Amino acid sequence: MTAVGVQVARGPWAPARGSCPVQRLWGPQRKPRRSFFEAFIRTLIITCATLAVVISSVSICDGRWLLAEDRLFGLWHFCTATNQTGLHCLRDLSQSQVPGLAVGMILARSMATLAVVAAIFGLEMLMVSQVCKDRHARSRWAVGSRLLLAAFVLSGGGLLTFVNLLRNQATFIGFTLTFWCEFTASFLFFLNGISGLHVNSITQPWG
Repeated sequence: MTAVGVQVARGPWAPARGSCPVQRLWGPQRKPRRSFFEAFIRTLIITCATLAVVISSVSICDGRWLLAEDRLFGLWHFCTATNQTGLHCLRDLSQSQVPGLAVGMILARSMATLAVVAAIFGLEMLMVSQVCKDRHARSRWAVGSRLLLAAFVLSGGGLLTFVNLLRNQATFIGFTLTFWCEFTASFLFFLNGISGLHVNSITQPWG
């Protein structure tokens, strides 16, 4: 049978030999979608970051971080306890007879407060990146994770400043529950920031 007969037998609608691989190569490819595990991890990071913001805010608003014998030291005030008058608090930290406490506590509470502000903006960027799933979503997620790391640095700086100012009065059992809440929040800021950047680096852009 001649070449013309073969062409007629195949018909004009039959694809030429070798054309299918080329069509599969140059055809439209599906964009990768997020897996359930990735979505779960991102949701868990947002939830933990929200919890860290809440407990850090409560800890800073209360501010009573150290109990040393009959004295209670805080970010905003200094208290003394007596049997006759009970708990007597003063906002003038210079009366606590601790050198540099009034000035140093301004730095400590400023860093702790700025940490909460940075964490709130970071949390907002994380949530927006999950709602607005455009080509900038991953960039927003990265910015939010870096803001959480900045919150960790500020929060840790506030804690270290507080401990350094009261190093002569501080004992391990003297730190109050609100102090350990701030410590936990600082750790969560670090953990969520690092986890957010790591998740962004091991996953692919989604369609």
